[in-house]
Amino acid sequence: MTVSIDPKTFLLSKQLPNLSYSSTTHRFDETWEAPLSTLLGLGRAAGADFVEFFLERANYISCLAEDDQITSISPRLSTGAGVRVFKGKADCYVSTNDLSFQGLKSALEKALGIMALHLPAPNSYVPEINLELLRDYATKKGKDSWLGECSSMREMGDVLLAANGKLKQTATHIQSRRAAYFRDWQEVLVASSDGTFARDIRLTQSVGYNLLCADGANRSSIGQRVGDTSNPGFLKTWDYAATAEDVSESAGKMLYADYVESGTYPIIMANKFGGVIFHEACGHLLETTQIERNTTPFVDMKGQKIAHESLTAWDEGLSGNAFGTIDMDDEGMPAQRTLLIENGILKNFIADRAGSIRTGHPRTGSGRRNNYAYAAASRMRNTYIAPGEHKVEDLFNSIEKGIYCKKMGGGSVGATGQFNFSVDEAYLIENGKITKPLKGATLIGEAKEIMNKISMCSADLGLAAGFCGSVSGSIYVTVGQPHIKVDSITVGGR
Repeated sequence: MTVSIDPKTFLLSKQLPNLSYSSTTHRFDETWEAPLSTLLGLGRAAGADFVEFFLERANYISCLAEDDQITSISPRLSTGAGVRVFKGKADCYVSTNDLSFQGLKSALEKALGIMALHLPAPNSYVPEINLELLRDYATKKGKDSWLGECSSMREMGDVLLAANGKLKQTATHIQSRRAAYFRDWQEVLVASSDGTFARDIRLTQSVGYNLLCADGANRSSIGQRVGDTSNPGFLKTWDYAATAEDVSESAGKMLYADYVESGTYPIIMANKFGGVIFHEACGHLLETTQIERNTTPFVDMKGQKIAHESLTAWDEGLSGNAFGTIDMDDEGMPAQRTLLIENGILKNFIADRAGSIRTGHPRTGSGRRNNYAYAAASRMRNTYIAPGEHKVEDLFNSIEKGIYCKKMGGGSVGATGQFNFSVDEAYLIENGKITKPLKGATLIGEAKEIMNKISMCSADLGLAAGFCGSVSGSIYVTVGQPHIKVDSITVGGR
């Protein structure tokens, strides 16, 4: 960017309305340093303790195939920015889709006004914030070409129709076949008054099936989704034939399954998406947003036992191509690995900047948001129970009568960890063996209770793509675990 005043002179507040910057509109790069450093200095001169700008460009498209037709193609483009202002432990956030210097300045002034801060007097000096050399993860890792390398709309449609065709070949008693895909490309730039100046490009893609089968009064519905980051050719290489066979097999077994009898059982939960219960019932309770609200039972338990000694759990942003993998969070902090629980002992919480300021827990590179309309908040990334030392058959052999929960469905979680989750695919375990399919099972429990009943973990860690909604919108996350044994849990049924 080119500044219209002599860079050797000190900038006065009264000169701000006359400043003019010209910026690159097709990307975020070093040319954004000059106006952002000026605006950050203005915020500090007004009395803010900390100021942060978040800039975003997004290119999103989704495609849906129902049976043998493409029924929806939905593209979306957006550009915008948000500014966050802190004074003490209080903060506010203002967003705008005007990325001009005056547009960003107007958003900053609104935020300052909300915090009862006032612009400096006309003859006051406005210090420019000395930003670090741009940390450009996008350029460093060759991400600038990703968008152009993704599948075209025609290819999206061709792949989804072929996938639905394979589902038609492998399943029986079909009522409906759906294959859905989306691609979310995002370029972000973060600049803040502590000197942070960082850029990244994210590419998130997901594709999956939903199959509904019916035969008289018997019905089954099975879905399966896979996701990826950082691979423009993801859709091209999707093995839809293998996915179709897996979904069709599960739907066929569940179509004529018996209803589960309600009661208390030992259960085995499968790896991959089985980790959604840990994510929902425990992971959220370890975010500093819950500590701020005093809605987590673990608020004062750091360093104490909160789970069975067999359980170790992580949250991290580093696993290759996993759905929640990021090179930096939405506050510009590099991704890292955070040990949440070690052998049952609570080690760390998941913290963003605001959470760290208000709770004292260190930041973990977990400040995340859906888009520029939201302030960042403490959010999970790739969250999973670590693998154990047991073989899967060891878990089954330890159960005389119980339930194998192979595929989890939807559910709900209360503010302090009470949960109920449906099981889309379940089987009866008798004397260590799977004997028959079951449907209608719902797992009911409370986080503190179930965490102490996870007594065995196998070595087969598996990760699955997921979506997480919270105060900063819906974000992409990974859930996961090995096969685990829960000694007892309430199972709702008939």
